[in-house]
Amino acid sequence: MNKLAKLGVAVPLLTAGAAVGTAIAGNLRFKNMVEDEVADLFAAAYQTETAVVTQGMLAHLPEPVQRYMVHTGVVGKPMVNTVRLRQQGKFRMGPEQPWFNVTAEEYYSVSPPALIWVVTVKKAGIPLILGRDSYQNGTGHMLITLTGLVPVVNAKGLELDQGSMMRFLNEMIWFPAALLRDNISWTAIDDYSAQVTLHDQGKEVTGTLFFDDEGKLLNFEAPRYRMEGEEFVTTRWSTPLTEYGERAGLQLPVKGSAVWHLAEGDFKYVELDITDIEYNRPFLYEAE
Repeated sequence: MNKLAKLGVAVPLLTAGAAVGTAIAGNLRFKNMVEDEVADLFAAAYQTETAVVTQGMLAHLPEPVQRYMVHTGVVGKPMVNTVRLRQQGKFRMGPEQPWFNVTAEEYYSVSPPALIWVVTVKKAGIPLILGRDSYQNGTGHMLITLTGLVPVVNAKGLELDQGSMMRFLNEMIWFPAALLRDNISWTAIDDYSAQVTLHDQGKEVTGTLFFDDEGKLLNFEAPRYRMEGEEFVTTRWSTPLTEYGERAGLQLPVKGSAVWHLAEGDFKYVELDITDIEYNRPFLYEAE
């Protein structure tokens, strides 16, 4: 049984027996840790002058990517240095595991590329599972805890570095002006798809974006490391998008999921709604 499956077993046991005071204390400790990390991320973000995106900046992009950028409405909007967004949805830890409702906050630096994702699962109003995913300085780190006190997953390594870097590249769709930065390169494929590559810390990751006639982004696919038992294996990963809406003055994907494409069938493990996005806002940590 892998660590995430063990977490699914431990949840009902902890729900039945854990003291509310312990959960509250653990939540506060975890929140303080993440607050310090987010403050450091924002402090390290390179604050460029907020130049405005122009049509000419899109000229080097593959044609379907140009359609996407125009559809988002990014032309005429400022470039982005930092991002804060909120999510809600559901998550499960295995194909046979139950779904859990989650809320999450995510913080990004565009240059240097960095992210911190903070997720909370509550039972009876008590924060039961607290997790933090990060990518900074070319390094990924996944931490999942019970009540903020008991680490269930505390993963680092080259495979997680690649997976976290791939996650950052994938999520740049929520701040598309960043796709115009010098650390991004493009390879045209056809009228409805293009490859995008993120370069950082001497490393690179590449994914394929798929678009429709309007310029809406439909999907992102890439090989990504996935934990299987105690090992990491390269697996096809995708994030199909199902709905667009206005966030931060742009037309952006606001609903989607993440899927591992396994030999035995597709495993959708998360569904998320993006409820709010803010760009270039001074640091303020407000996770639950």
